Amino acid sequence: MNELCPLGELAGPGVSWFPGICAGGRGYHRAVTEVRECAQCGRSFTPKREHARFCSARCRMAWNREHAGVAAAPAVAIDWSVTAMTEATGRLAMADGWDLTRFAPAVGETVWWITLVDATLVRYHPNDYEHALASKAVRRRKTEEALEGLRYVRNQLGKSADPAEFACHAARDDGSPAWIWRPQPEPGLGALTPRARRWELSRYRAYQARLAGRDIVRTFSRCTEFLVQAADLAADRATPG
Repeated sequence: MNELCPLGELAGPGVSWFPGICAGGRGYHRAVTEVRECAQCGRSFTPKREHARFCSARCRMAWNREHAGVAAAPAVAIDWSVTAMTEATGRLAMADGWDLTRFAPAVGETVWWITLVDATLVRYHPNDYEHALASKAVRRRKTEEALEGLRYVRNQLGKSADPAEFACHAARDDGSPAWIWRPQPEPGLGALTPRARRWELSRYRAYQARLAGRDIVRTFSRCTEFLVQAADLAADRATPG
């Protein structure tokens, strides 16, 4: 029997829950700062995003010009992973009637594909990734927070967490079933270095703010649509002529 999540205050648009607990983690809503070195000019800067590698748009563009051949190389190889990501997300669109034992492994697979494509695009095609984020069709802040939250899930799964711990069943306003992200307790990060601890807390904070209590399939659909758009830009740039 599927468990109904007691989420009350965390309900997303169009979804209603039984009255109950609110997610924890408010103590983590503080700015996360870190000084790192620009990959182009070597100047120290404070990143505004987890994957920021450059101190300015000028340095990012200069790096892209100097590494054009290297950066474009994975464009063909990424096609199959984008296809796998899209197929995994599409399967979950039909999963409202699944039980948790069937749904949870599919969630783990989809998280893996989305975070893999995301990391590849950030690493090899930062300019196209940025252009896709700047598109009017993309809600930048929501998309960035959703992807950061999925990185938290990925890291927890990498530590042998059960994907079933992140999902629970609920009902939409019209009575139809939905799968939503389960709020998570504050993580124990004492074994991590200070730098790793800051970033993992940032990912946890994003999970609680953007994923917990919200429709899982909607999260995957939004992230997949954005990453397909970014991958298309990268493919167009890599195509001769």
